[in-house]
This record gives sequence, C-alpha cells and structure tokens, in this order.
Amino acid sequence: MSFDKEKVLKMCNDYCKNTLMETLDIVFTDAGEDFLQATMPVNPRVHQPMGLLHGGASVALAESVGSAASIMFVNPKLQEVRGIEISANHLRSKKEGVVTATARIVHQGRSLHLWEVKITDEQDRLISLCKITNMVLPKRN
Repeated sequence: MSFDKEKVLKMCNDYCKNTLMETLDIVFTDAGEDFLQATMPVNPRVHQPMGLLHGGASVALAESVGSAASIMFVNPKLQEVRGIEISANHLRSKKEGVVTATARIVHQGRSLHLWEVKITDEQDRLISLCKITNMVLPKRN
C-alpha cells in the first residue's frame, strides 16, 4: 500500500473542524511516511500577556500534530489514539508570523508511539522542542 499524502492531509484537516485546532488556525501542510507537519499563525489570539507566543499554544500545536501523526500508523476503523504524556522545552520567543510543527516518529510500538515535535519559525530556528507519547487503543463502539 502506497502512502497518499493528499489523503492524509485532507483527513487531518477535516478532523480539525469545530475543535481547538480550528480555533488556533492550525493547518496540516505536509506529510510523509515518517512525519507530519502543520502550521499555526502567531498573533494576539495565541499570545501570553507579554505579547509572546504562549507556551500552551505551542504545546497544543505539538500535541495536535503528534496525535494526528499516530493515526497514520493505525487502522482508524479499529483503533484510536490518545496522548498520554507531553513535554516541551521552549527555547526561543516569537511575537508574530507563523510557526511550523514537524512530528517525527521515534518509536512505533503496537500500543505506544513516541514522537519528537520540533516547532520552528520561518527561518527554521527552533522555537520549542516537544516529546509526545500516544497510546493506541481498540476503538470503542
């Protein structure tokens, strides 16, 4: 079975309707067999009081991309993905523009997936480095 990038991106973007991802304007933009990428604008909607990108918005972006990426490795008709742990190191501040989150698989087990998510700016400078662990569960009816 070959990888269908357009199908993956459509599925991920369709899942965002009426969710936090839509509220934050997160858009899935690129995908490959071992990665998933999305962007989020940096503006007052995602600022903390000092006018900088809120760490929680960065974590929401990282978890959104890392969780969606796990769906690429499961059968969504039979399995569900749940984020069970996330950590983030915020390394650089950002006031405006766009950040890009790229999730890459570190470990793909039957029941656990570990992802590294790098959030970068337009110059490819690292803004945050995140790690997310997802659990794969049987789908509930």
